Amino acid sequence: MTTRTFPPLHEQMDVIRRGAAEILPEEDLVRKLEHSLQTGIPLRVKLGCDPSKPDLHLGHSVVLRKLRQFQDLGHQAILIVGDFTGMIGDPSGRNKTRPPLTLEETRENGRTYFEQASRILDPKHVVIQYNSDWLANMRFEDVIALAAKVTVAQMLERDDFEKRYRNREPISLHELLYPLAQAMDSVAVRSDIELGGTDQKFNLLIGREIQREYGQSPQVILTMPLIAGTDGTEKMSKALGNYIALDENPNDFYGKVLSIPDHLIVPWFSILTDAPPEHVERIHKDILAGKNPRDAKRELARTLVAAYHSTEAARAAEEHFDRLFREKLPPEEIETYIHSPESGEYLLDILLKTGLISSKNEGRSLIKQSAVSIDGERVHDPLMRVPDTPECVVKVGKRRFLRIRRADTNH
Repeated sequence: MTTRTFPPLHEQMDVIRRGAAEILPEEDLVRKLEHSLQTGIPLRVKLGCDPSKPDLHLGHSVVLRKLRQFQDLGHQAILIVGDFTGMIGDPSGRNKTRPPLTLEETRENGRTYFEQASRILDPKHVVIQYNSDWLANMRFEDVIALAAKVTVAQMLERDDFEKRYRNREPISLHELLYPLAQAMDSVAVRSDIELGGTDQKFNLLIGREIQREYGQSPQVILTMPLIAGTDGTEKMSKALGNYIALDENPNDFYGKVLSIPDHLIVPWFSILTDAPPEHVERIHKDILAGKNPRDAKRELARTLVAAYHSTEAARAAEEHFDRLFREKLPPEEIETYIHSPESGEYLLDILLKTGLISSKNEGRSLIKQSAVSIDGERVHDPLMRVPDTPECVVKVGKRRFLRIRRADTNH
C-alpha cells in the first residue's frame, strides 16, 4: 500500500470540524488521524448514496463537499452505491413505506448520481462500490445471524419508527433491515469514518455497533446539517420544489439564489461555499448592522454558479439577471418564432407550441395573474392574437421570453 503525507493533526481537525453537526466520538477520530499520520495510510471515508432519486441538488452537496475535503486532506473516499438497499428504500424521515425499485433501476440511477457528484468530488480518487456485491450474496441464515445482533426495542428508538408505531401506522419488517444492510456496507469496506446528514445518525450508529460485532474498529460518524430550501423553512427537497439542482441552468441557478430569504445568506455561505469563516462573520455583522443584504446575496449567487459551472458563467448569469430585472430588458439571446398572419394562431397556441406554457389552462391562469405581456404591455384576453407588427417580444412570468417575428419580415 502506498503511504501518503498528510497535513498536521490540528489543520485536519479544523477542516473536518467546519460545518459539521456532530462528530461521534471525536476522540476516536483524533486517534484514527494520529495513526494515519504515523503510518502514512489514509483513512477510509465512506458515503452511501441513495440511488432512488438520482437528481442531486444543493442539499446533497453538503455531505459531498465534506467528502471532498477528506479527499483534499489525502484520505480515501469510498462511495457506496446502494443498488441493493435501494430495493428496500431508506425509511429515514418517512412516515410510510417507500415503493421498491428494481436492481436495474438502482444501478442506472447510481451511474447518474456519480456523474453529478463528480461536479464536487475528484472522480479519479473515488472508490465506487455497489452494495449488491456483498448483500446479494448473503444467505438467509446470514441475515438471521445479523438480525440477532440488534433488538426490536433498539430499532423503535428511531424517531420515524417510534412515531409510526405510536400512530399505528404500518412498519414493514424489511424496513427494519435497512439500517442493518447499511451497517454491512461499513463492515464490507472496513470504513474508518462514515458521513451522512443528521437524519442518518441512527443508521450510522448502528454501523458502529455491527462493525464492533464483526471484530472491526468502529467507524467514527460525522453528520452534516440539512439545509433549508429556497423557501427558507422546509428542508431542501425535490418533492417540495424548493431546491436548486447541481446541473441547473446558470441563469436559473443565479436567479433562484437571489430569491432566497435573507436569513439563509449566512448559513448558505457557511455550509455551501469555501468562504473563510472570518468573511462569513463579516457578512453576518453587516446584515445585523442593517446593511442591505443584496450585495451579499449577489456574491453568494456568483460563488455558487461559479462552483458548479464556471466564473464566466457566473458573470454572464449576473449580467442576464440585471438585464431582465434591473434594466427591464429582454435577454440578448431568446428563441424566435416565425409567425404567419394567415395561420390564424392565437397567442396561447404559440406559447404552447414553443414550450413557454405547459397547457392552455396554465396560460389562461398566467394571463389572469397579469403575468403575460407583449412589448411591456400586459395581456388580458386569453383569446388574443399576435399583434400585426413585424416583431414583438412576449414575456411569460419572470424569466420566459419569446420573440415573435412576422414571416414576411426581412432579417
